[in-house]
Amino acid sequence: MLVAIDVDSTLHDYWEQFRQAAALLHGVDLPYEDQTDWAVDALSRHQLAAVIEHTHDDTRISEALPYEGAADVINGWRRSGHFVLITTHRRPDAHDVTARWLGDHGIGFDALRCGYEKVIHCQEVGAHVLIDDSPTNLTAALAAGLTPATIAHPWNAELSAREPAIVIADDWAALAERLAERHPELASS
Repeated sequence: MLVAIDVDSTLHDYWEQFRQAAALLHGVDLPYEDQTDWAVDALSRHQLAAVIEHTHDDTRISEALPYEGAADVINGWRRSGHFVLITTHRRPDAHDVTARWLGDHGIGFDALRCGYEKVIHCQEVGAHVLIDDSPTNLTAALAAGLTPATIAHPWNAELSAREPAIVIADDWAALAERLAERHPELASS
């Protein structure tokens, strides 16, 4: 199986970095629990772009800590012969620092892509599963015939009621279990 996996808010707690950058650059506090929508209405488009750019510099990428269990689950899939594509909306020149971050934290992968049109790319390469936090990407993946999955966040929590086919879990261990129910070949051996 080909499993495609996002990075920010999927492999690590991106929101805390994002929140700190919004406060530093624009004096705006964005509490995690209040972010019940994918849009960040408290920031203009220009401010949002500046915050994202700030969080995606080499230093901040390197400082992130992966979610507990992420490396174990992903490496288990790879040991079982599954192909892992890391796919992120980070700018293309963040490729090398992202690859280093993955390696530094023992997260194995077979391919890494930094760029947009994530779901289209997943279709082109024949992905079976997309693990992402964006409601837009998750619903697009479902419409494209992929199995969408996510770590639960306030901005995607309502998906479980609206789209029960989207696999949602509180952590990586539970996500792996729920995906294995849908795709037995992903079960730990």
